[in-house]
Amino acid sequence: VGLLVEALAAPFLDDSVSLVAGMEARGFIFGSLVAHRLGAGFVPLRKAGKLPCDTHRVSYSLEYGDATLEMHTDAMTAQDRVLLIDDLLATGGTAAASIALVARSGAQLVGLGFVSEHDFLGGRRALGDRRIHALLHD
Repeated sequence: VGLLVEALAAPFLDDSVSLVAGMEARGFIFGSLVAHRLGAGFVPLRKAGKLPCDTHRVSYSLEYGDATLEMHTDAMTAQDRVLLIDDLLATGGTAAASIALVARSGAQLVGLGFVSEHDFLGGRRALGDRRIHALLHD
């Protein structure tokens, strides 16, 4: 796990990341470890109805239906520099919703990191001109 965390964090070591946001659920595991490595805070991006306080929410389409992602409204500020982390970039729907949540907070998105990317699904196209780092490709 240590080598994986180092590899995910490495491209962002000099980017003054203040928060790492992880998408439910495996993004919580990888994201919290990367946050620790970068000396940053961690923000969970959760499925609808899981967070106890006021939230920003974004609904989006998946290949098998619709979903909603939420984040506490006070989790990020305009002064934060945010790195998004998840285990997999597939079609890009969850990552695009995560980008929209960061934008609603006014925070600056530094980039996105993934353990694996299914290149054949073209998820990068859904994310625009963003800095994306994936460790494995298929």
